[in-house]
Amino acid sequence: MPIAAIDLPVRKLAIDLSSGFARHWHGGDAYRSMYFNALSMSFPVGEQFFIDAVRAGAATLPDDEAHAPLHALVAQFTGQEATHRHLHGLYNRHLERQNLRNRWQGWAQRRVDWCHALGLSPLNLVAVTAAYEHLTAVFSDALLRHGWMDGADEPMQTLWRWHASEETEHKAVAFDLYRAMGGGNLRRMAWYLYVFAIFSLESNVQTLLNLKRDGSLFRPRTWGSALRFWFGRNGQLRRCTGALLGYLRPGFHPDDDDNRAIAAQWLARNSSRWTRVK
Repeated sequence: MPIAAIDLPVRKLAIDLSSGFARHWHGGDAYRSMYFNALSMSFPVGEQFFIDAVRAGAATLPDDEAHAPLHALVAQFTGQEATHRHLHGLYNRHLERQNLRNRWQGWAQRRVDWCHALGLSPLNLVAVTAAYEHLTAVFSDALLRHGWMDGADEPMQTLWRWHASEETEHKAVAFDLYRAMGGGNLRRMAWYLYVFAIFSLESNVQTLLNLKRDGSLFRPRTWGSALRFWFGRNGQLRRCTGALLGYLRPGFHPDDDDNRAIAAQWLARNSSRWTRVK
């Protein structure tokens, strides 16, 4: 399959996180606030890993006309991910001031160190990246489509919807790079099952730790929100399970679900909130 001709602008988001944000910034909802906080805690280390992995993978490909579109997309992908890493680093520093402890960052860094110690090949590193990018893309689509940010404080809505839009834009880059490197389905699926298990465990453990530090872990309202978020009409299990399992199809490609229009719509409607850097 030829590489899709898409543009992945590197954008500067016009929000100011220097003054921080409310503890329960998601409309007073402790569970949703602490769950999304947990996700943010993983991003700086994770996104640096993705940047390093795709750069290493792209370096194994010829620098010729046939691969030029993919090399260009890799450069734009790394630019977008670097911006995400920067903003979520600012976000996480404010979480530290709120007395939340980022355990996920340490867990993720130890796995990165483990990958380097074992000398995993660029092909395996890109396979891991493609797996994480699929999880993120499915989550991002649901966030944009099903109102997961409704009721949140405005700057945080903007941050998460912008991030979700860019993740949707570049969802196929690592996957296409993996295939261009000669990666097959068995390796791709095996790494995905590993990544899915690790992500599911650590995202929920970090959320529980956040809720405990917040003092809201044992409140009935917290668990009512959790049940709605996971099992409600627009909950994660209902809206994401099918798309997550789709990665295990032998003929899967991220563009099987042509959903970039919803990201483009949000970015167009909110063009005053960002400027193109390159």
